Formats: sequence, C-alpha cells, structure tokens
Amino acid sequence: MNKLTIKDLDVQGKRVLMRVDFNVPVKDGVVGDDTRIVAALPSINYVLENGGSLILMSHCGRPKGKKNPEFTLKPAADRLAELVDAKVTLAPDVIGPEVKALVDGLKAGEILVLENVRFYAEEEGEAKLADDATEEQIKAAKAEMKIKQDAFAKELASFGDVYVSDAFGTAHRAHASMVGVTKYIDQCAAGFLLEKEIEYLGNALENPKRPFVAIIGGAKISGKIDVVTNLMSKCDAILIGGGMAYTFYKAMGKAIGNSLVEEDKIELAGEILKQAKEKGVKLLLPIDNIAADAFSADANIKEVGDSIEDGWMALDIGPKTIELYCNEVAGAKTVVWNGPMGCFEMAPFAKGTFSVCEAVAKSDSVSIIGGGDSVAAVNQSGVADQMSHVSTGGGASLEFMEGKQLPGIVALTEK
Repeated sequence: MNKLTIKDLDVQGKRVLMRVDFNVPVKDGVVGDDTRIVAALPSINYVLENGGSLILMSHCGRPKGKKNPEFTLKPAADRLAELVDAKVTLAPDVIGPEVKALVDGLKAGEILVLENVRFYAEEEGEAKLADDATEEQIKAAKAEMKIKQDAFAKELASFGDVYVSDAFGTAHRAHASMVGVTKYIDQCAAGFLLEKEIEYLGNALENPKRPFVAIIGGAKISGKIDVVTNLMSKCDAILIGGGMAYTFYKAMGKAIGNSLVEEDKIELAGEILKQAKEKGVKLLLPIDNIAADAFSADANIKEVGDSIEDGWMALDIGPKTIELYCNEVAGAKTVVWNGPMGCFEMAPFAKGTFSVCEAVAKSDSVSIIGGGDSVAAVNQSGVADQMSHVSTGGGASLEFMEGKQLPGIVALTEK
C-alpha cells in the first residue's frame, strides 16, 4: 500500500479528523457489541498519546438523510468514554456554528464525536428523485446534490488539520466523510485498522502462501460471482457452501428439491464450473447435505447425497462434505473465508459452518475472515482469536476480493 499511514503524520498540537466505523448494534441506549469501537482504539490512542486532539466521524444505521434520535451516536460515544483515558464529548450535530465552537475549544488529548454523518443526505450524496422524474430532472437533481455534498465535505474538512481513515467497513463508498473531505485536507492517511485490513487482504490476494484455499458461502451466488471469478486466477481450491451451492447443482442438472436457487444465474454458474475446469482450479461443491422439509429449526431433517427430492430443501452441508472441506483446509497455508456453509443461525443447520470454523482455527494457515455472517460465525464458535485476521468490513472486503479499487483507499494521499 503506497499511501500515507497514521505514523507518517505529525499530530502534535494538531486537530485530527478521523473517520471511524461506530456502526454498532444498540439496544435500549446501550452498545450490544463494541468490537468496532475497540478496533479503532489503536489509532485513537496513538493520536492522543502523540499530543493531538480528535474529531471522530461515523455513521450508524440508515437514518436516510434525516435527524433521527434512534440512530444517535450517543451510545457509541458513551462506550468510547469508558474505553479511553480522555474527555469525550458528543457534538449536538454534524456541522454548523455550535459544532465549530466545540471544535475550536478542543484541547490536545480530547475527543469530539460528531453526530451521525448520515443525518445529512449530503453524506451519501444520493439525490432524491420522484418516480416520474424526467431525464432532465434527474440530471439537475444529481448536479445539485453534487454541489451540496461538496459543501458538506468542505465544512467537515475545515474541522481538521490532517485526516485519518480507519473505517474499512465503508471504504467501498465514495461518501463525503470518506472521499469528499480528502479534497480539502493536504495529508490524508490510513489508520492502523485500515492499514491492517489492506495488508492482510492484499497479501492474501497478491502474494499468498500456498496452497491457497477460498471458502465461499452464503445464500446467493449473485453477490459472490465476481469474487469467485477473481479468486479463480489466484486460488488452488475454492470450497462452495450455503444456498449458492444449489444454483451450481441446478447448472449440473442435479435435483435440488425446494432448495434455494437463482434461476437467472444457472447459466452463469455453469460458466464458472467450466472456467474452473479449464484453469485447473479445484472448485468443490457439497457431496452430501442436511435437508429439511421446512425452513425451521423444528423441521424434520435428514442426511441426503447430492440429489434433493421434492418437498425437501438443503440447509447445511453434510458430514462427508464437512470431512472433505476440513481436510482441504488442514493442508492450506492461506485461507480466505466469506459466507457461511448453511443456515447456522438455526442449531440443526450450524454444524457445517462451525466445523469449518474449527478447521480453519486449527490449520497452520494465514486465515482471513471477511463478511458479516462469517465474522458472526467465528465469534459464536469461540475461535475468533485463533484467526489471523477477522475483517471489520463485509461489503468492503467483498469488493476488495473482487479486485475492485475502493474509493476510500484511493482517495488517501500517496507516500
């Protein structure tokens, strides 16, 4: 990564504008899982210990460009105050004279948390359009929003002397707080968390220790096509699980019963299988399954092979597939995992995902877990601390694995 990092900045006596990802689950005004807040602490503490003050920006939930107290950052700011040895103040807004006064009064070693940046439609920059808007109106609305977003970003940027991005989870979004502010601040650097994400994912994709095994699961093939296609030129083996496996089954002419399938992606699945064969990549599909007669934890279940009869749906990989996949993982030196093997949220269909979790944890590999469901699975199975890297960004890690340039990283200052 040829971008400035936080260690390249002189933060002494400076106001550091930092984009973090405090999009955390909140219940009854209390943070339920503070993983993302804890992940930002190394960068936050570095600035405080080196004589800087901090203005933190984040989003939380989807307030859709309106001030909605349900999505306030107060619970996150309260939790942060418990985790750092510094004064933490929550601003009453994102921009405006009141916020500017708080920024101006900020002393070294203090933190100001701005309210949810998504309280302003300018953050995401999506123009609101009527259903019957003409092409001309659409063009005009987009141009107007572009001007507003730019002004919003400029005001945010005025709060900081330097900018640090530590929000990998939104690095795939060209939002005002991720990209817009970088136009108005000379030095824009990656925080420790962002740097770590790029280092692990980048090395895995560009310079992996071999054998390199990718585990790709989840409900739909549509969200993972580009990942599978990109990994095919890099991996030694790709293990497919989850609902997406049955679109591949259908492409092979196998019976799938009532299992999940994307009819419009069957042809594409066939193409992927053909490409894998041509490239000599081992693309493995489940050889047996756990099938149920209803999508329910109380359903009747049975083990079936790679043919599922009508009235039954496959909801997890079976014992032979677990053995096959775990053996593949055991010999790997690099493992990238995105997406569960089955409906692990329901106990009868969790064994495949959790068995693979344990196999990855035990393997002598650089293991990188990306994507919300995979992260939830490794946390639930209690082996998260045995993984080399658990990514904080679902959509961002997916796009990175697809080989896309992430706007929030591209925008940072070159070294």
